[in-house]
Amino acid sequence: MSGDRVRELVRAEVLAMRAYHAPPADGMVKLDAMESSWQLPDALRRDWLARLAEVEINRYPDPACAELKTRIREELGIEDAHGLVLGNGSDELIQMIALLVGGGGGGGGGRVLLSPAPSFSMYPLIAAAVGAQFEAAPLREDFALDRAAFCEAIRARRPACVFLAHPNNPSGNCFDEDAILEALALAPGLVVIDEAYFSFCHRSFLPRLKEFPHLLVLRTFSKSGLAGLRLGMLIGGAEWTEQLEKIRLPYNINSLTQCSAAFYLEHAELMRREAEACVARREKMFAQLAEMPGVRAYPSEANFILFRVNDAGETHRRLCARGVLIKNLHAAGTLLENCLRVSIGAETENRAFIKALGESLR
Repeated sequence: MSGDRVRELVRAEVLAMRAYHAPPADGMVKLDAMESSWQLPDALRRDWLARLAEVEINRYPDPACAELKTRIREELGIEDAHGLVLGNGSDELIQMIALLVGGGGGGGGGRVLLSPAPSFSMYPLIAAAVGAQFEAAPLREDFALDRAAFCEAIRARRPACVFLAHPNNPSGNCFDEDAILEALALAPGLVVIDEAYFSFCHRSFLPRLKEFPHLLVLRTFSKSGLAGLRLGMLIGGAEWTEQLEKIRLPYNINSLTQCSAAFYLEHAELMRREAEACVARREKMFAQLAEMPGVRAYPSEANFILFRVNDAGETHRRLCARGVLIKNLHAAGTLLENCLRVSIGAETENRAFIKALGESLR
């Protein structure tokens, strides 16, 4: 029987996994995935489409992404001494890192990958997929990093890689910088600072790359209006990026993405201004949530807000019935019990959410 063959050949940890699920959002106010509501102005959109029309899609893309990498280096101020690897979203880069240092035999017998919890859901998922062991270090009740416990986990488990989302997803807060620096000093393996939400907080560990040769910094275009391009960036010492290039799939960044990202970088100031506007909308929404009875909102430095209600499942159901989709993060007995997360959208989308939430809590 084919089912028996699947159970015999597929690793147990993969059989136990659940595929990532994105709910349908047709006709909904979509505020569940930390996407940007911003799009190019019409005139620039026409210029972008004209640029895309010149791409020779019958040819393979530039495997080195040379022109795009040059533009990214200029935009981020990446020094020549540091390497730059591009991925099909940050997810692919996380997977490459896990394959590089954490992969192992079946039964989760690989090296340890460590992260605070709750944090980005792809860290444990990818660890399981590559046969690594995943270790979660619980955050405090306010979602702050438990410095003593986290450092003790590093000492005890000696992870091959530590992942730190900064700001953290789903809580939205930045961890204490001194605590991160202590973890960096203690870590025997790689430390990856995932700065997916840098545009909304401007706190970065890029200046620390010279100080910590085992530090890698992740960035993404996804939160700046380009989620559909699937383009992530990893910056770090050349000795690490050279090894990652060995396992990067050839042509992983398609020609249309390379062309589009290069075009957008010519107009990076527009993206920066939109990020500033998003921060202003975030602060406005936080104030509105803080005034709602039965809602506890957590301060955020990202483009979303985590909040707690009395019954997350029922509130989420009522919001969906009113045409508003946000993320239900409820997990009984955990720090995320009765928690929901809402992305910061356009002003009209935010108003629709606030109105629907108020009605749903009655």
